[in-house]
Amino acid sequence: MNQKPAARERLPEAFRYCPSCRTANPSPGSVPFRCPTCGFAFFFGPVAAVGGLVINARNELLLVRRARDPGKGLWGLPGGFVDRGESVEEALRREVTEETQLEIIDPTLLTTGPNTYTYQGVSADVIDLFYCCRVAAPQDLVLAKEELDGHRWCVPGPEELENMAFESNRIAVELWLSRREDEVGQ
Repeated sequence: MNQKPAARERLPEAFRYCPSCRTANPSPGSVPFRCPTCGFAFFFGPVAAVGGLVINARNELLLVRRARDPGKGLWGLPGGFVDRGESVEEALRREVTEETQLEIIDPTLLTTGPNTYTYQGVSADVIDLFYCCRVAAPQDLVLAKEELDGHRWCVPGPEELENMAFESNRIAVELWLSRREDEVGQ
């Protein structure tokens, strides 16, 4: 069963003090935050995250099972947040390698979409970017045990789709499946 943690507080609501002058926020939850004392403004723009639809030579997709929350025990795609100073493609390569030890090639943007990531009760807005990519050469897959506790190469069906950690991952996988079916049908 897909059990997603409930958001307790959105990031704008958690902004209780001005980070510049530490004045109490008279209106938590307002977007943008504007400090009445010093004029500092914060717009709560989304952070970027990447997900890899890693495809093997048999045209199967790599799903990974999360070992921690959010989404512990549920399926997802290798990926994570884009770090400062790196491109989205660099983040994709880094995250896939960190999580699976696989080297990927030919990243092609599949889709993007908004998401919300809840961690320790605070939810932040995210823009997800999903890329189809291939494994560079036959390689051994080694999972980062602190993040993942299982994997599956497959053509995802209802069992996997109904047990995805993130709705955005499910949407990307369903789009990949529809395009895969179109290619197979030609």
